[in-house]
Amino acid sequence: MHIKEYQKAILQNKINHQFNTTNVEKEFLALYGEVAEAVDAYRKMEPIGEELADVAIYLFGLAEILQVDLEKEVQAKMMINEKRQYSAYGNGYAKRIDKESDEEQNNG
Repeated sequence: MHIKEYQKAILQNKINHQFNTTNVEKEFLALYGEVAEAVDAYRKMEPIGEELADVAIYLFGLAEILQVDLEKEVQAKMMINEKRQYSAYGNGYAKRIDKESDEEQNNG
């Protein structure tokens, strides 16, 4: 199954079970809650797969509600990210160092 098919199936499940499909802010908050649950499970060293699945389900459902082709958007963003340059801080974080040139390309 492709992401778009998951999006459609998740939205249909929400409709079938009379879950929210119109209040976008509520869906963002639910997604945030699911991410928080995943972090909590990780910190407690509990199994995290089901929590990550919940995150994906809320994300895919939200994308479908907003009529976003998430698979297309992820592919496009990955191509952008592959071309970006970063400088590592050495602690797992990095600073983007090509931002100015990226902005020039978008404005030019």
